[in-house]
Amino acid sequence: MAVMRQATLWLARHAPVLAESGLCYGATDLRADDIETRAAAEALAARLPRGLTVLTSPLQRCERLALALQGLRPDLVLQTDARLREMDFGSWEGRRWADIPRAEFDRWLAGFADTPPAAGAETVRALMERVGAAWDDWRASGADALWVTHAGVMRAALLLSRGVRVPGSAAGWPAEALPFGELMVLRSAG
Repeated sequence: MAVMRQATLWLARHAPVLAESGLCYGATDLRADDIETRAAAEALAARLPRGLTVLTSPLQRCERLALALQGLRPDLVLQTDARLREMDFGSWEGRRWADIPRAEFDRWLAGFADTPPAAGAETVRALMERVGAAWDDWRASGADALWVTHAGVMRAALLLSRGVRVPGSAAGWPAEALPFGELMVLRSAG
C-alpha cells in the first residue's frame, strides 16, 4: 500500500506597508517598509527548505519580499501568481476603516459571501474561488511551496485547509492573528 506524501504549504505575509495605521488597502499597490522586508526575508531564508517553489502576489509589498528572499536564497524558484493578490475592497480602498459607516459594514456582513463590501469591490466568494484555484493547483502538484501573500489570502487558505470553499457567514471567517513577515504552515495529503 502506497503512503500518501504530505505536501507542505508555507504562507508568508508581506512586511508592514508605508501607510497610516488603520487604512483599507487590499488591492492598492502600496510599498512595504524596506528594513522590515529585509528582516522578514532573512528570517524566512533560514527556515525554508532548498529548491522550494515560491509563488508571490503581484502587489509590490509581496514581490519585494519574494525578491529579497530569492536574493538570499538563489535556489528558490520564484513565480508571480495573480490569484494570490489581496481582496479588492473597491471604493473602500484608501479610506480609513474607522471612517467607513457602520451601516456599510452591516450590509456587507449580512450577505458576507456574495455581497461586495463596497462599489467596485470583490466578493468573498470571488476571493475564495481564485485562492481555491491556486490551492487546488498546489494540492494537485504534490510539491511543497511558499506563497508570499496577504492576510486575506492566508485566511482563505486556512478555510480551504479545513475543507471550506466559501464561508456561510462572516462568523466563519478565520480570526487568527497573522503578523507581518511571519510564516503560517499548512499540510495536505498529496
